Order: sequence, then structure tokens, then C-alpha cells
Amino acid sequence: MSKVCDMHVVNLFEFLRRFAYPTIAFGMSVLLIFQTLPSAAAASLEPAPLKAEDVVSAAVLPKVELSKGSFVAAAVKAVGASVVRIDTERTVTRQRSSDPLMDDPLFRQFFGGDYYSQIPREERMRGQGSGFIVDQTGVILTNAHVVDKADRVTVTLKDGRVFDGTVKGVDEVTDLAVVKIDGKALPIATLGNSDSIQVGDWAIAVGNPLGLDNTVTLGIVSTLKRSSAQVGIPDKRLDFIQTDAAINPGNSGGPLLNDQGEVIGINTAIRADAMGIGFAIPINKAKEIETRLAKGERITHPYLGVQMTTLTPELAKQNNTDPNSAFLVPEIKGVVVVRVLPNTPAEKAGLRRGDVVTNIDGQAIATAEQLQQLVESSQVGQTLKLQVQRGNLSKQLLVKTAELDNAA
Repeated sequence: MSKVCDMHVVNLFEFLRRFAYPTIAFGMSVLLIFQTLPSAAAASLEPAPLKAEDVVSAAVLPKVELSKGSFVAAAVKAVGASVVRIDTERTVTRQRSSDPLMDDPLFRQFFGGDYYSQIPREERMRGQGSGFIVDQTGVILTNAHVVDKADRVTVTLKDGRVFDGTVKGVDEVTDLAVVKIDGKALPIATLGNSDSIQVGDWAIAVGNPLGLDNTVTLGIVSTLKRSSAQVGIPDKRLDFIQTDAAINPGNSGGPLLNDQGEVIGINTAIRADAMGIGFAIPINKAKEIETRLAKGERITHPYLGVQMTTLTPELAKQNNTDPNSAFLVPEIKGVVVVRVLPNTPAEKAGLRRGDVVTNIDGQAIATAEQLQQLVESSQVGQTLKLQVQRGNLSKQLLVKTAELDNAA
């Protein structure tokens, strides 16, 4: 019996040794692994300690520097020294207005009734504008209206130098003029290409508004090819750059810059009835005649001698249904003649009020601006073939252009 029991005991111990103890050990090891997993995962999220070689490599990374100025500052720095202030003086002779003393009978009897009123009175008129130097010989571009009929022109540079200026040439039709100074080491403005600018481009106006030298304003190009008639100066022949950069009195003649500091226009006009609308002459227009103006040459402009407006079928219909309209017009697209000026090529050719010009030398005409540009691009004395609709009749007229009076 005891042997049997001992055998069972021995077998039990043998079973535990072979099977139970290894199983228990395995279970404890598994439990230990699961208990250590969270701390191991957390340890994996902690940054590794920075090594010495990493510190050295981080120290030699390139340094990023912030810009210390804007493109406006850079543009103005490039051209600012070439922008000048132009002061003008001219003498104007006027007849004296009536004086209260002349109402005194004794005074009139002593001096004579017409004596005092016949004495001319001279006045000195002063004006101010801007300009910019375009070459080392001292050629300055500005507006014609800045130096028009000036007896004396004084040019002041940004560095404080003052020169007497000579007006070399003026073209009132394009409102451009060239003034010459004699100086050394003159700063020069870089001229850009006004044909390459787009609506939305930056526009920087530089000048001397209201006598405040070297004033800079920033805006954008609002539109291109704004005709002088639309601007309100129909006596000019220009397609302006329109900008919202502030252009004030005294800015006239100063440069309009792009974001590279290149001159793209010449500040010229503002609308008195609008805020934030200014106009500049495209610099390419000035390039065309600058050399001739500097030589004192006269700039000629051909003309026909009509006042005109753009006509569309819709406008024609409105006119024809109005019982108070001055005349009936064909309901077509073209340019209607509103008035024929006396002693002009148009009058000599037989153009009449109410005629609608539809074609010139084989080119269809749709707007008054297009007609004027075509005439401007012709030569003085050139004969133009006009296709005209007069009521229900279609006529062909030959008009020989003449020279427009530049002082008109």
C-alpha cells in the first residue's frame, strides 16, 4: 500500500516537474511582458537624446534673413534722384478792370475817361510741376501744360542742386514737353515698356504735389487705353493709363513706375469729380517724339475737322424715336458726324452732319476713338477714302488731311 502511495506521490511530483512548473513559468513571463509594454511604448515616444554631432550640424544650417525693405522702396531708390521739381514763371498782360475812382467826375475830367482803363497791367504767374531726367545731357521729360508759355523755368534736383531750364520743345496735342538743363553727374531714370503692362500691375507715382518734394504714392493700373475724350480732355490725342495711385496738383510731369522702378508713364491728369482716379501718358508715346522735341522740331498732327461720336444700332434707334432729335441716323454701327467745322478738310470733302462713317481705306470703323487713331497715324496731306452712310444712301468721299494747329 505504501509503495503504491509512494508511487502516486512520485508520479505527481514528476507530473508537476514536467508539465505544471513550465506552464506556470510561461504564464508569469507573459504577464510580465504585458505589464512592461505601456512603459516601453511611452519610452518610444520620448525624443532621443541630442548627440554632439547633431548639435554641430544644426549650428551650420543656413540663416534665413527677413527682407529689410519693400519693392516700393527699392523702385523709388532706383529712380527717385532723377525726379525733379519744375518751377515756372510767366508774365501775363491784362487790361485794367474798372476802378471806383473812375466813377468820380472830377477824376475822369482830369485824366480823361479812357486813360486809366487803357493802361495795361502786368502780372507774374507762378506754377509748379514735376519731371524726370532721361539722359546725361540733361534732357527732362514733363507735361506741356507744366511749362506752357513760361518765361522762366527753374529745375531743382533731389540732391538740392538748382538749374535754369530751357524749354526745347512742346507738343500740346499729346501734352508732352522737353526741358534741358546743363549739369554734371546727373541721375537718370530707366524707361520701361508701357506696352507690356497689364491691368492689376503695381503703379507707383512719384512727384512734388503741392510743393511737397519727393512724394510717393502706391496703387495699381486700373485700366489701359482710356481715351482722352473719355477722360474729359477731347482736345488731346492720347490713350491714358488709368491708375488709383494718388496724383495731386504738382505731380504733373512726374514718373509713374512699375514694381521694378522703370518709368511706364508720365503723370498727367486727375478727375476733379472722382476720388482715386488718375491718368498717365504711356512712356512709349513719349519715346516716339522725345528726340524730335529735344531738337526743337514741330510735331505735326493730321486732322479732318469734325466733331463725332460712336454710334450703335441701339443708340441710333433711341435717337430716331425721340421727337426732339436734331436729325435721323441710320441704325447701324459706325461713327456719326455731329458737327463739321468750317474751313476744314471735312467741309471741303462734303461731309455733312448726320453722316455715319463706317469704313476708312478699307478698314471697318466702329468707334470714334478708332477713327481718331487712324487719322492720327496718317500723314499730313494724305488722302483718306471714307465710306459714309447718309440716310439710305451709301457714299464714298475723299478727304485730304491737313495739319492741326498745335496751339489750338
